[in-house]
Amino acid sequence: MTNELSVVAAGDTVLSISDLRIEARVKDEWLEIVKGVSLTLRRGEVLGLVGESGAGKSTIGLAALGYFRAGCRLAGGSVRFGGTDLLAMPESRRRALRGTKIAYVAQSAAASFNPAKRLMDQIVEAAVTRGGMPRRDAAARAVALFRSLQLPDPERFGDRYPHQVSGGQLQRAMTAMAMICQPDLIVFDEPTTALDVTTQVEVLLSIRKAIQEHGVAVLYISHDLAIVAQMAHRVMVLRYGEAVEEAPIASIIDAPRHPYTKSLWAVRNLQGASHAATGDDLLRVEQISASYGTFKALDGIDLAVGRGQTVALVGESGSGKSTLGRVIAGLLPPDGGTLRFDGAVLPPVVRKRGKDMLRRVQIIYQSADTALNPRHSVRKILGRPLAFFHGLSGAQRERRVLELLRMVELEESYADRLPAQLSGGQRQRVAIARALAAEPELIICDEITSALDQIVQAGILTMLADLQRRLGVSYLFITHDIEVVRAIADRVVVLNKGRIVDQGAKADVLSPPFQDYTRLLLESVPEMTPDWLDRLVERRAA
Repeated sequence: MTNELSVVAAGDTVLSISDLRIEARVKDEWLEIVKGVSLTLRRGEVLGLVGESGAGKSTIGLAALGYFRAGCRLAGGSVRFGGTDLLAMPESRRRALRGTKIAYVAQSAAASFNPAKRLMDQIVEAAVTRGGMPRRDAAARAVALFRSLQLPDPERFGDRYPHQVSGGQLQRAMTAMAMICQPDLIVFDEPTTALDVTTQVEVLLSIRKAIQEHGVAVLYISHDLAIVAQMAHRVMVLRYGEAVEEAPIASIIDAPRHPYTKSLWAVRNLQGASHAATGDDLLRVEQISASYGTFKALDGIDLAVGRGQTVALVGESGSGKSTLGRVIAGLLPPDGGTLRFDGAVLPPVVRKRGKDMLRRVQIIYQSADTALNPRHSVRKILGRPLAFFHGLSGAQRERRVLELLRMVELEESYADRLPAQLSGGQRQRVAIARALAAEPELIICDEITSALDQIVQAGILTMLADLQRRLGVSYLFITHDIEVVRAIADRVVVLNKGRIVDQGAKADVLSPPFQDYTRLLLESVPEMTPDWLDRLVERRAA
């Protein structure tokens, strides 16, 4: 079945989408979410699809595989692969093409691998079962891809289980799985969104190298134009399911025509005003250490968060950022050291903290998808902390629920929705409102904008700054995004391998002369220019 479509020659059209229209079922009606999009993609070419959440990027990317999510349907148009109409095929033929001639790399590699199977068994599966390749040959090709993707110990890398490799390595393993059958087309759907800046550089370099070596056609989906600039030849900008602009990458960056394209610089254009230090510390962390089994995750951490201030905690994956957040929240007992809140010793674990202390320190997690109960309405999600911490019920609780929604800039009608009926940015606003329901003094924000597009990020950050001005709340903002740090932080603490290597006022830490590790983080932040990645490689090789 996989040989029914021949390999597309270099320079020939691999994918042609014409007037694509897709509808989604919302309650009892069908709404058009992709509105007449057309594009072509040749072998050896990378086309970037850019836009905010809900723009239709992933929906179009899946349509390129001849696939529609549950609740979506084709309303018009065609998708042709190598000259053959994918959507006119029986599903059995489309399924035979996926993973062999057409491949997909998802945003979350961790969710895409079976944790109970070794990586090699999963990576060669499509090549063996659909591509008819002997397992020995498939394994040899996998090792060659591991080497091309700069994975460690390529001959034995496949022997590991998914949990035994880092997030960046797992993302590259997923790329190897996509490329093992030598496909003509790969759809990369936000493959570096959840990675820290240094890991992102490694993954981008390895993906780009593999694309160039194999000459595959690529749809590269991202909400970050600076990332797409390093990968794509052309860019299509999408909004509300429509293509508002398409041009070579240099033209998009140097002379964008559409106002929406210009707005994709949203977070970079935010100017965070630092608060003056008052000398009044709300939280003090003194010589805190913590471990996972025999692995020491934190070693002698000292920092302070002032009243009404934002302290950004930055570093690579595995540096200990989220671990410190969990220790402060009482979710992970420290090995040693002291936490002080408002001058008093803070009990190290949640069960020893009284209700009022639980109220005063709240945490918001990275993924609102998993942090919100999918079966509870927004009204119930916000009502529970109001009842628990403040004893509110009936009309009084309802009034406060609606007030909280207004505080996070959501309409009152959202109270009746379930999390699945909200966008990613809206879900994160509900998570913020739930924390605010307790009326806390300190909120630990753990990568709460990392999976959001630039425009939604800017909206969330602006809202948080406004809430801080009005309520005087303090934030410990855990992030790997330096642009977010520039937008929101007063002070910056840099972690590396469980230790603080740099800290101080934002202007001091983010201005030269830099500490070595801080310089590494800063130079890994993508710039809005197509040659940034090449210049970075040259500087590091010098």
